[in-house]
Amino acid sequence: MKKLLPFIFLFCLSLSAFAQQNSDMKSTYFEIRKYYANEGKLQDLINRFQNHTLKLFEKAGMENIAYFLPVDNTDNSMTYILGYPDEASRDKMWQSFMNDPEWKKAYEASHVNGPLVKSVEQTFMVLAPHLNDTPKPMPSGVIQMRTYHLFEGKVPNIQARFRDHTQALFAKQDLRNYPYWMTVEKDGTQPKLVYLLGAKDQASFDAGFQAFVKDPAWLKARDESEASGKIVEKVDAVMFKTLPFSPLK
Repeated sequence: MKKLLPFIFLFCLSLSAFAQQNSDMKSTYFEIRKYYANEGKLQDLINRFQNHTLKLFEKAGMENIAYFLPVDNTDNSMTYILGYPDEASRDKMWQSFMNDPEWKKAYEASHVNGPLVKSVEQTFMVLAPHLNDTPKPMPSGVIQMRTYHLFEGKVPNIQARFRDHTQALFAKQDLRNYPYWMTVEKDGTQPKLVYLLGAKDQASFDAGFQAFVKDPAWLKARDESEASGKIVEKVDAVMFKTLPFSPLK
């Protein structure tokens, strides 16, 4: 029995870790919002989020998931992810937020010397089935957002490959699996896979990803999964650092 105790203890820790994944994410519907700031206004925009917007989002019932700046911020942007209880509640919560007198006051005060935001891009998502059961990762120094554009009819194939192979092979290289989503395309087209992959720093990410793409286990899994044709048409990848007030690190 004494020999079993360390195993039982580690097993319980493992169960606890798995139970933590997404345990603090209450939402079922998500939105990526990318803000392009006007020249010289990015820090003012960040300050407005930190001092006002986050708490007013929460007041309206939204869930703050993550706030990022690109590592190479050539387009003067900030990206963040919000969560909602469901799709139907999204517009109602935004209406409540926009009509909040406290938000109107903060918005007007921040515009005294000109508007902060030039334009906004939106992506809607739901959690990818069977891809969010990995342990909650420890905080990362860098996080890459990866968006997979898939060949037609290949959504089940990419989900199976990540579930059965890719996530474990990332972890093998000390790359950290964050939430996985499927986009909700308003025009009815096929969804894309979106996920976050982290590491303690840029050097670790680069080394880990290079080791992953050369791993014989990955090459075997990739080739077997593509026996009936290629799965991924192209990948968009952006490296981020989280802002200090981001819930997800």
